[in-house]
Amino acid sequence: MADITPMTDTSKSPAPTTAPRRTRLAALRESDLWYSFRSHPSAIFAACLLAFVAMSALLAPLITPQDPYDLAALELWNAEIPPIWNAQGQWPYILGTDTQGRDILSAILYGSRISLVIGFASVMVALAVGLSLGLIAGYFGGWIDNVIMRIGDVLLSMPFILIAILITAVATAALPTHLKDVLAAPILILAIAVPSWVQYARTVRASAMVERKKDYVSAARLIRVKAWRIMLHHILPNCMTPILVAATLNFGLAILSEATLSFLGVGMPPDQPSLGTLIRVGNQYLFSGLWWIVVFPAIQLCLIVLSVNMIGDWLRDALNPKLR
Repeated sequence: MADITPMTDTSKSPAPTTAPRRTRLAALRESDLWYSFRSHPSAIFAACLLAFVAMSALLAPLITPQDPYDLAALELWNAEIPPIWNAQGQWPYILGTDTQGRDILSAILYGSRISLVIGFASVMVALAVGLSLGLIAGYFGGWIDNVIMRIGDVLLSMPFILIAILITAVATAALPTHLKDVLAAPILILAIAVPSWVQYARTVRASAMVERKKDYVSAARLIRVKAWRIMLHHILPNCMTPILVAATLNFGLAILSEATLSFLGVGMPPDQPSLGTLIRVGNQYLFSGLWWIVVFPAIQLCLIVLSVNMIGDWLRDALNPKLR
């Protein structure tokens, strides 16, 4: 009798294992952009400097000896104290005090918060308006394009600072007295953003006019994809490279614009000092021996703008395929 043994099914293969999907952080580490950043010493220095300034401004309530916005905390008998390394310097006023007894280091860190927030917010507002109008003008063309671009040409025909001063003056005159200081920051953001959106709109318009003639846009139109989806999901991603570079460089310009408006007296009020306000107040005492009131805020402003511009220059080179 034959020995019959059950046959085992050898056709079964082990359960397939799926490789873990790469995280975004791992993809960033392997990208050309990260490699360009690591091999660019000035970009690393600028990023570290900007991060240090931003963190110190964010943690200002924890590391400063006083709140410069609290007028009740100011002590007039501690006014005009020189920096700590001077023979007449006093602790904890490392960078000295101003004529109101306000600690210069505290005022700089709190002022940096205002300058960074106003600069960032104004860039975001201008970017949102410029992207929207640029996409509409480039995609639809015709009279819509003409209207948007002619408005942009009118804004470009006038000096940036004059438009900002006009908007600030009109808004301040229209507001009640008790709201002027409260809404000083939003007014500044609006004043800087209004003349700034034109650059983004012109850049996006030029890219959108090129992209709308390509086959993938024609295919999307053929299957009746809505216009706003084509603009946001198809055209906009291909326009972001020059926009990112322009936004980074304009961030430094926005901070300088805020400082300029505050220096001219149409920016932040003296009881909420930004870097521009501190420079304006300190400039009055520059030749009276109280040099530290204006010098240290000016150095802080220069460091912020320098770091932003260095990052913008690196980003422009890193995202330009002709320079790789």
